[in-house]
Amino acid sequence: MTEYLNETVFTWGATPLKFGAGAVDEIGWDLAQMGAERVLIVTDPGVAASGVPQRVADAAKADGLTVEIYDQVHVEPTDASIRAAVEFASESTWDGFIAVGGGSSIDTAKAVNLMTTYPADLYDYVNKPIGAGRAPAGPLKPLVAVPTTAGTGSETTPVCIMDFLELKVKSGISHPRLRPTMAVIDPLLTLSMPPEVTAASGMDVLCHALESYTARPYDSFPRHRPETRVAYCGSNPISDAWTEQALTLLARSFRKAVLNGGDLAARTDMMLAATFAGMGFGNAGVHIPHACAYPIAGRVKEYRPKNYPQHEAMVPHGESVSLTAPAAFRFTFPTNPDKHLRAAAILDPRAAAQADPVDQLPFVLSSLMRDIGIPNGIGGVGYTESDIPDLVEGALKQERLLTIAPRPVRGEDLAAIFAESIENW
Repeated sequence: MTEYLNETVFTWGATPLKFGAGAVDEIGWDLAQMGAERVLIVTDPGVAASGVPQRVADAAKADGLTVEIYDQVHVEPTDASIRAAVEFASESTWDGFIAVGGGSSIDTAKAVNLMTTYPADLYDYVNKPIGAGRAPAGPLKPLVAVPTTAGTGSETTPVCIMDFLELKVKSGISHPRLRPTMAVIDPLLTLSMPPEVTAASGMDVLCHALESYTARPYDSFPRHRPETRVAYCGSNPISDAWTEQALTLLARSFRKAVLNGGDLAARTDMMLAATFAGMGFGNAGVHIPHACAYPIAGRVKEYRPKNYPQHEAMVPHGESVSLTAPAAFRFTFPTNPDKHLRAAAILDPRAAAQADPVDQLPFVLSSLMRDIGIPNGIGGVGYTESDIPDLVEGALKQERLLTIAPRPVRGEDLAAIFAESIENW
Protein backbone atom coordinates (compact mmCIF):
# COMPACT_ATOMS: atom_id res chain seq x y z
CA MET A 1 0.00 0.00 0.00
CA THR A 2 1.36 3.39 -1.00
CA GLU A 3 2.17 5.72 1.91
CA TYR A 4 1.23 9.37 1.48
CA LEU A 5 2.29 12.24 3.72
CA ASN A 6 -0.66 14.41 2.71
CA GLU A 7 -4.32 13.52 2.37
CA THR A 8 -5.37 12.16 -1.02
CA VAL A 9 -8.95 11.24 -0.08
CA PHE A 10 -11.91 13.43 0.74
CA THR A 11 -15.33 12.35 1.93
CA TRP A 12 -18.57 13.99 0.93
CA GLY A 13 -21.91 13.18 2.48
CA ALA A 14 -25.33 14.75 2.34
CA THR A 15 -28.76 14.23 3.80
CA PRO A 16 -31.39 12.75 1.47
CA LEU A 17 -33.94 15.47 0.93
CA LYS A 18 -37.42 16.19 -0.31
CA PHE A 19 -37.84 19.74 -1.64
CA GLY A 20 -40.84 21.75 -2.79
CA ALA A 21 -44.07 23.50 -1.88
CA GLY A 22 -46.22 21.11 0.16
CA ALA A 23 -43.42 18.65 0.86
CA VAL A 24 -44.04 18.82 4.60
CA ASP A 25 -47.50 17.29 4.19
CA GLU A 26 -45.91 13.98 3.17
CA ILE A 27 -43.78 13.63 6.30
CA GLY A 28 -45.92 10.92 7.89
CA TRP A 29 -45.39 8.64 4.93
CA ASP A 30 -41.65 9.37 4.98
CA LEU A 31 -41.29 8.51 8.66
CA ALA A 32 -43.33 5.36 8.31
CA GLN A 33 -40.86 4.12 5.70
CA MET A 34 -38.11 4.48 8.33
CA GLY A 35 -40.01 2.27 10.76
CA ALA A 36 -40.86 5.09 13.16
CA GLU A 37 -43.93 4.72 15.36
CA ARG A 38 -43.37 7.05 18.33
CA VAL A 39 -41.97 10.41 17.28
CA LEU A 40 -40.98 13.55 19.20
CA ILE A 41 -41.21 16.90 17.43
CA VAL A 42 -38.56 19.37 18.64
CA THR A 43 -39.28 23.08 18.08
CA ASP A 44 -39.17 26.52 19.72
CA PRO A 45 -42.05 28.62 21.13
CA GLY A 46 -42.08 31.08 18.24
CA VAL A 47 -42.28 28.39 15.58
CA ALA A 48 -44.85 26.51 17.66
CA ALA A 49 -47.03 29.63 17.72
CA SER A 50 -47.00 29.67 13.91
CA GLY A 51 -48.88 26.38 13.84
CA VAL A 52 -46.31 24.65 11.63
CA PRO A 53 -45.27 21.98 14.20
CA GLN A 54 -48.91 21.07 14.77
CA ARG A 55 -49.38 20.80 11.00
CA VAL A 56 -46.40 18.45 10.89
CA ALA A 57 -47.79 16.47 13.83
CA ASP A 58 -51.17 16.15 12.13
CA ALA A 59 -49.51 14.91 8.92
CA ALA A 60 -47.56 12.30 10.90
CA LYS A 61 -50.61 11.19 12.87
CA ALA A 62 -52.56 10.76 9.64
CA ASP A 63 -50.15 7.96 8.75
CA GLY A 64 -50.61 6.22 12.09
CA LEU A 65 -47.69 7.65 14.09
CA THR A 66 -47.86 8.62 17.75
CA VAL A 67 -46.53 12.16 18.07
CA GLU A 68 -45.68 14.56 20.91
CA ILE A 69 -44.35 18.12 20.62
CA TYR A 70 -41.53 19.61 22.70
CA ASP A 71 -41.70 23.38 22.09
CA GLN A 72 -39.18 24.81 24.56
CA VAL A 73 -36.07 25.00 22.38
CA HIS A 74 -34.01 28.08 23.19
CA VAL A 75 -33.34 30.34 20.20
CA GLU A 76 -29.54 30.12 19.94
CA PRO A 77 -29.29 26.95 22.09
CA THR A 78 -27.31 26.87 25.31
CA ASP A 79 -25.82 23.98 27.23
CA ALA A 80 -28.64 24.47 29.75
CA SER A 81 -31.39 24.41 27.11
CA ILE A 82 -29.89 21.31 25.49
CA ARG A 83 -29.84 19.50 28.82
CA ALA A 84 -33.46 20.52 29.47
CA ALA A 85 -34.55 19.11 26.09
CA VAL A 86 -32.65 15.89 26.70
CA GLU A 87 -34.21 15.55 30.15
CA PHE A 88 -37.71 15.93 28.67
CA ALA A 89 -37.06 13.42 25.89
CA SER A 90 -35.57 10.94 28.35
CA GLU A 91 -38.89 10.68 30.20
CA SER A 92 -40.26 8.54 27.39
CA THR A 93 -39.05 6.27 24.61
CA TRP A 94 -38.87 7.47 21.02
CA ASP A 95 -37.89 5.69 17.84
CA GLY A 96 -37.67 8.86 15.76
CA PHE A 97 -37.45 12.65 15.94
CA ILE A 98 -38.64 15.57 13.83
CA ALA A 99 -36.92 18.96 14.10
CA VAL A 100 -39.15 21.86 13.02
CA GLY A 101 -37.62 25.33 12.91
CA GLY A 102 -34.31 27.00 12.26
CA GLY A 103 -30.87 25.81 13.22
CA SER A 104 -31.72 26.10 16.91
CA SER A 105 -34.41 23.43 16.70
CA ILE A 106 -32.48 21.19 14.33
CA ASP A 107 -29.28 21.35 16.39
CA THR A 108 -31.21 20.69 19.60
CA ALA A 109 -32.87 17.66 18.00
CA LYS A 110 -29.46 16.30 16.97
CA ALA A 111 -28.25 16.57 20.56
CA VAL A 112 -31.46 14.99 21.89
CA ASN A 113 -31.10 12.10 19.47
CA LEU A 114 -27.47 11.54 20.49
CA MET A 115 -27.91 11.96 24.25
CA THR A 116 -31.01 9.77 24.53
CA THR A 117 -29.57 7.04 22.32
CA TYR A 118 -26.14 6.96 24.01
CA PRO A 119 -26.51 8.75 27.38
CA ALA A 120 -23.40 10.50 28.68
CA ASP A 121 -22.35 13.84 30.08
CA LEU A 122 -22.75 16.59 27.47
CA TYR A 123 -19.07 17.52 27.72
CA ASP A 124 -18.09 13.99 26.75
CA TYR A 125 -19.36 14.69 23.23
CA VAL A 126 -18.45 18.38 22.84
CA ASN A 127 -15.53 19.20 20.57
CA LYS A 128 -12.06 19.60 22.03
CA PRO A 129 -10.63 21.56 23.82
CA ILE A 130 -13.90 22.42 25.60
CA GLY A 131 -15.07 18.81 25.76
CA ALA A 132 -13.66 15.33 25.19
CA GLY A 133 -14.78 15.02 21.56
CA ARG A 134 -16.13 11.51 22.07
CA ALA A 135 -17.73 9.84 19.04
CA PRO A 136 -21.22 8.28 19.18
CA ALA A 137 -20.99 4.58 19.96
CA GLY A 138 -23.14 3.63 16.97
CA PRO A 139 -25.90 4.79 14.62
CA LEU A 140 -28.56 7.19 15.88
CA LYS A 141 -32.33 7.03 15.46
CA PRO A 142 -34.13 8.53 12.46
CA LEU A 143 -34.20 12.34 12.53
CA VAL A 144 -36.16 14.29 9.92
CA ALA A 145 -35.29 17.99 9.73
CA VAL A 146 -37.94 20.48 8.60
CA PRO A 147 -36.26 23.91 8.28
CA THR A 148 -38.47 26.99 8.58
CA THR A 149 -35.66 29.46 7.86
CA ALA A 150 -33.28 29.66 4.93
CA GLY A 151 -30.14 29.88 6.99
CA THR A 152 -28.10 27.37 8.89
CA GLY A 153 -28.25 24.48 6.46
CA SER A 154 -28.28 22.39 9.65
CA GLU A 155 -30.62 19.95 7.92
CA THR A 156 -27.65 18.72 5.86
CA THR A 157 -24.78 19.01 8.35
CA PRO A 158 -23.17 16.71 10.95
CA VAL A 159 -22.76 19.38 13.66
CA CYS A 160 -24.82 20.97 16.42
CA ILE A 161 -23.81 24.24 18.06
CA MET A 162 -24.62 25.65 21.49
CA ASP A 163 -23.65 28.51 23.80
CA PHE A 164 -21.80 27.46 26.96
CA LEU A 165 -23.13 29.98 29.44
CA GLU A 166 -20.42 29.87 32.09
CA LEU A 167 -17.61 29.91 29.53
CA LYS A 168 -19.31 32.66 27.48
CA VAL A 169 -18.39 30.94 24.23
CA LYS A 170 -20.03 28.75 21.62
CA SER A 171 -18.88 25.31 20.59
CA GLY A 172 -20.62 22.11 19.66
CA ILE A 173 -20.62 18.46 18.71
CA SER A 174 -19.38 17.25 15.35
CA HIS A 175 -19.70 13.76 13.93
CA PRO A 176 -21.10 12.31 10.69
CA ARG A 177 -23.70 10.30 12.64
CA LEU A 178 -25.39 13.52 13.73
CA ARG A 179 -26.42 14.28 10.15
CA PRO A 180 -30.25 14.11 9.84
CA THR A 181 -31.68 11.03 8.18
CA MET A 182 -33.77 13.17 5.85
CA ALA A 183 -34.53 16.84 5.20
CA VAL A 184 -38.02 17.96 4.20
CA ILE A 185 -37.63 21.45 2.74
CA ASP A 186 -40.82 23.38 2.00
CA PRO A 187 -40.38 27.03 0.89
CA LEU A 188 -43.96 27.81 1.92
CA LEU A 189 -42.85 27.59 5.55
CA THR A 190 -40.58 30.65 5.16
CA LEU A 191 -43.10 33.12 3.69
CA SER A 192 -43.88 34.70 7.07
CA MET A 193 -40.24 35.07 8.14
CA PRO A 194 -39.61 38.77 9.06
CA PRO A 195 -37.06 40.75 7.03
CA GLU A 196 -34.57 40.94 9.90
CA VAL A 197 -34.62 37.16 10.34
CA THR A 198 -34.40 36.69 6.57
CA ALA A 199 -31.35 38.94 6.43
CA ALA A 200 -29.54 37.33 9.36
CA SER A 201 -30.23 33.75 8.32
CA GLY A 202 -29.30 34.56 4.72
CA MET A 203 -25.94 35.92 5.83
CA ASP A 204 -25.32 32.59 7.53
CA VAL A 205 -25.96 30.89 4.18
CA LEU A 206 -23.59 33.29 2.45
CA CYS A 207 -20.81 32.82 4.99
CA HIS A 208 -21.22 29.03 4.85
CA ALA A 209 -20.72 29.25 1.11
CA LEU A 210 -17.75 31.63 1.18
CA GLU A 211 -15.95 29.95 4.07
CA SER A 212 -16.21 26.46 2.62
CA TYR A 213 -15.16 27.79 -0.81
CA THR A 214 -12.03 29.44 0.64
CA ALA A 215 -11.25 26.74 3.21
CA ARG A 216 -7.91 24.99 3.38
CA PRO A 217 -7.82 22.39 0.57
CA TYR A 218 -8.42 18.82 1.67
CA ASP A 219 -5.11 17.65 0.15
CA SER A 220 -3.08 20.07 2.26
CA PHE A 221 -3.91 18.21 5.49
CA PRO A 222 -1.79 15.37 6.87
CA ARG A 223 -2.95 11.92 5.81
CA HIS A 224 -5.84 10.57 7.91
CA ARG A 225 -6.59 7.01 8.79
CA PRO A 226 -10.13 6.01 7.81
CA GLU A 227 -11.29 5.98 11.40
CA THR A 228 -9.91 9.48 12.12
CA ARG A 229 -11.00 11.28 8.96
CA VAL A 230 -13.00 14.26 10.17
CA ALA A 231 -16.43 15.54 9.09
CA TYR A 232 -14.89 18.85 7.95
CA CYS A 233 -12.24 17.75 5.46
CA GLY A 234 -11.43 21.07 3.72
CA SER A 235 -12.38 22.53 0.37
CA ASN A 236 -12.90 19.93 -2.33
CA PRO A 237 -14.28 19.83 -5.89
CA ILE A 238 -17.78 18.65 -4.96
CA SER A 239 -18.27 21.19 -2.17
CA ASP A 240 -16.97 23.92 -4.47
CA ALA A 241 -19.56 23.06 -7.10
CA TRP A 242 -22.44 23.29 -4.62
CA THR A 243 -21.03 26.52 -3.22
CA GLU A 244 -20.96 28.23 -6.60
CA GLN A 245 -24.59 27.26 -7.15
CA ALA A 246 -25.49 28.71 -3.74
CA LEU A 247 -23.73 31.99 -4.55
CA THR A 248 -25.61 32.26 -7.85
CA LEU A 249 -28.97 31.85 -6.11
CA LEU A 250 -28.03 34.36 -3.40
CA ALA A 251 -27.00 36.90 -6.01
CA ARG A 252 -30.37 36.55 -7.71
CA SER A 253 -32.71 36.50 -4.74
CA PHE A 254 -31.20 37.56 -1.38
CA ARG A 255 -32.17 41.22 -1.57
CA LYS A 256 -35.59 40.30 -3.02
CA ALA A 257 -36.36 37.89 -0.17
CA VAL A 258 -35.53 40.54 2.45
CA LEU A 259 -37.47 43.33 0.75
CA ASN A 260 -40.48 41.23 -0.34
CA GLY A 261 -40.99 38.24 1.90
CA GLY A 262 -44.01 37.10 -0.08
CA ASP A 263 -41.95 36.44 -3.21
CA LEU A 264 -42.19 32.64 -3.37
CA ALA A 265 -39.60 32.37 -6.16
CA ALA A 266 -37.08 34.31 -4.07
CA ARG A 267 -37.92 32.26 -0.98
CA THR A 268 -37.44 29.07 -2.99
CA ASP A 269 -34.04 30.29 -4.19
CA MET A 270 -33.01 31.07 -0.62
CA MET A 271 -34.04 27.62 0.62
CA LEU A 272 -32.14 26.00 -2.24
CA ALA A 273 -29.12 28.21 -1.50
CA ALA A 274 -29.20 27.21 2.17
CA THR A 275 -29.32 23.54 1.19
CA PHE A 276 -26.55 23.85 -1.40
CA ALA A 277 -24.32 25.83 0.98
CA GLY A 278 -25.01 23.24 3.68
CA MET A 279 -23.88 20.50 1.30
CA GLY A 280 -20.71 22.53 0.76
CA PHE A 281 -19.72 23.53 4.27
CA GLY A 282 -21.15 20.38 5.85
CA ASN A 283 -18.20 18.58 4.27
CA ALA A 284 -15.57 21.25 3.63
CA GLY A 285 -16.04 23.17 6.87
CA VAL A 286 -16.10 26.82 7.88
CA HIS A 287 -13.35 28.91 9.40
CA ILE A 288 -12.54 32.43 10.62
CA PRO A 289 -15.93 34.23 10.47
CA HIS A 290 -17.61 31.38 12.34
CA ALA A 291 -14.78 31.15 14.88
CA CYS A 292 -15.15 34.89 15.54
CA ALA A 293 -18.95 34.64 15.64
CA TYR A 294 -19.10 32.39 18.67
CA PRO A 295 -17.59 34.86 21.17
CA ILE A 296 -19.50 37.73 19.51
CA ALA A 297 -22.73 35.89 20.30
CA GLY A 298 -21.56 34.42 23.60
CA ARG A 299 -20.36 37.71 25.16
CA VAL A 300 -23.18 39.98 23.99
CA LYS A 301 -24.09 42.83 26.31
CA GLU A 302 -27.36 44.66 25.61
CA TYR A 303 -28.03 44.20 21.89
CA ARG A 304 -31.60 43.09 21.13
CA PRO A 305 -32.37 42.72 17.42
CA LYS A 306 -35.82 43.50 16.06
CA ASN A 307 -38.18 40.55 15.48
CA TYR A 308 -36.19 38.24 17.77
CA PRO A 309 -37.07 37.34 21.40
CA GLN A 310 -36.58 40.48 23.49
CA HIS A 311 -36.32 38.98 26.98
CA GLU A 312 -32.53 38.73 26.76
CA ALA A 313 -29.65 40.21 24.81
CA MET A 314 -28.57 38.21 21.77
CA VAL A 315 -26.74 38.47 18.47
CA PRO A 316 -28.44 36.16 15.95
CA HIS A 317 -26.00 33.60 14.59
CA GLY A 318 -26.18 34.84 11.01
CA GLU A 319 -25.43 38.40 12.10
CA SER A 320 -22.56 37.36 14.36
CA VAL A 321 -20.97 35.36 11.53
CA SER A 322 -21.24 38.19 9.02
CA LEU A 323 -19.75 41.00 11.11
CA THR A 324 -16.11 39.96 10.67
CA ALA A 325 -16.50 38.43 7.21
CA PRO A 326 -15.19 41.39 5.16
CA ALA A 327 -12.00 41.61 7.23
CA ALA A 328 -11.61 37.82 7.37
CA PHE A 329 -11.68 37.51 3.58
CA ARG A 330 -9.10 40.28 3.25
CA PHE A 331 -6.92 38.12 5.49
CA THR A 332 -7.48 34.93 3.46
CA PHE A 333 -7.24 36.59 0.01
CA PRO A 334 -3.51 35.81 -0.58
CA THR A 335 -4.13 32.06 -0.25
CA ASN A 336 -6.27 31.92 -3.40
CA PRO A 337 -6.97 35.28 -5.09
CA ASP A 338 -8.79 33.65 -8.00
CA LYS A 339 -11.41 32.04 -5.75
CA HIS A 340 -12.01 35.26 -3.81
CA LEU A 341 -12.44 37.25 -7.01
CA ARG A 342 -14.68 34.61 -8.57
CA ALA A 343 -16.92 34.60 -5.51
CA ALA A 344 -17.20 38.40 -5.68
CA ALA A 345 -18.01 38.27 -9.39
CA ILE A 346 -20.76 35.68 -8.89
CA LEU A 347 -22.32 37.65 -6.03
CA ASP A 348 -22.29 40.98 -7.88
CA PRO A 349 -20.98 40.96 -11.45
CA ARG A 350 -21.74 44.69 -11.76
CA ALA A 351 -19.81 45.76 -8.67
CA ALA A 352 -17.26 48.51 -9.23
CA ALA A 353 -13.72 47.19 -9.48
CA GLN A 354 -11.71 48.15 -6.42
CA ALA A 355 -8.24 49.64 -6.73
CA ASP A 356 -6.76 46.73 -4.80
CA PRO A 357 -8.20 43.28 -5.66
CA VAL A 358 -7.96 42.26 -1.99
CA ASP A 359 -10.87 44.66 -1.34
CA GLN A 360 -13.24 43.30 -4.01
CA LEU A 361 -15.01 40.58 -2.00
CA PRO A 362 -15.14 42.71 1.20
CA PHE A 363 -16.66 45.56 -0.87
CA VAL A 364 -19.33 43.28 -2.36
CA LEU A 365 -20.14 41.84 1.08
CA SER A 366 -20.35 45.23 2.79
CA SER A 367 -22.61 46.60 0.05
CA LEU A 368 -25.00 43.67 0.45
CA MET A 369 -24.99 43.88 4.24
CA ARG A 370 -25.75 47.59 4.13
CA ASP A 371 -28.64 47.01 1.70
CA ILE A 372 -30.34 44.35 3.84
CA GLY A 373 -29.89 46.07 7.21
CA ILE A 374 -27.10 44.08 8.84
CA PRO A 375 -25.39 46.07 11.66
CA ASN A 376 -22.28 47.99 10.65
CA GLY A 377 -19.60 45.82 12.20
CA ILE A 378 -19.16 44.58 15.74
CA GLY A 379 -19.59 48.15 16.93
CA GLY A 380 -23.17 47.93 15.70
CA VAL A 381 -23.94 45.21 18.25
CA GLY A 382 -22.22 46.94 21.17
CA TYR A 383 -18.54 45.99 21.07
CA THR A 384 -15.61 48.42 21.31
CA GLU A 385 -11.85 48.10 20.98
CA SER A 386 -11.62 47.34 24.70
CA ASP A 387 -13.57 44.11 24.10
CA ILE A 388 -11.15 42.75 21.50
CA PRO A 389 -8.91 40.76 23.91
CA ASP A 390 -11.95 38.86 25.24
CA LEU A 391 -13.25 38.24 21.73
CA VAL A 392 -9.87 36.93 20.63
CA GLU A 393 -9.73 34.62 23.64
CA GLY A 394 -13.11 33.16 22.69
CA ALA A 395 -12.24 32.76 19.02
CA LEU A 396 -8.97 30.98 19.80
CA LYS A 397 -10.98 28.25 21.55
CA GLN A 398 -12.54 27.32 18.20
CA GLU A 399 -9.64 25.09 17.19
CA ARG A 400 -11.85 22.85 15.06
CA LEU A 401 -12.76 25.84 12.88
CA LEU A 402 -9.45 27.65 12.81
CA THR A 403 -7.68 24.54 11.51
CA ILE A 404 -9.91 24.82 8.41
CA ALA A 405 -8.65 28.35 7.67
CA PRO A 406 -6.46 28.47 4.55
CA ARG A 407 -3.58 30.09 6.46
CA PRO A 408 -2.41 29.92 10.08
CA VAL A 409 -4.42 32.17 12.39
CA ARG A 410 -2.67 33.63 15.44
CA GLY A 411 -4.10 35.71 18.23
CA GLU A 412 -2.68 38.89 16.74
CA ASP A 413 -4.35 38.06 13.42
CA LEU A 414 -7.71 37.71 15.11
CA ALA A 415 -7.15 40.94 17.02
CA ALA A 416 -6.52 42.74 13.73
CA ILE A 417 -9.64 41.22 12.16
CA PHE A 418 -11.81 42.28 15.11
CA ALA A 419 -10.31 45.77 15.11
CA GLU A 420 -10.92 46.15 11.39
CA SER A 421 -14.49 44.97 11.95
CA ILE A 422 -15.54 47.66 14.45
CA GLU A 423 -17.08 49.27 11.36
CA ASN A 424 -17.35 47.64 7.93
CA TRP A 425 -18.28 50.69 5.90
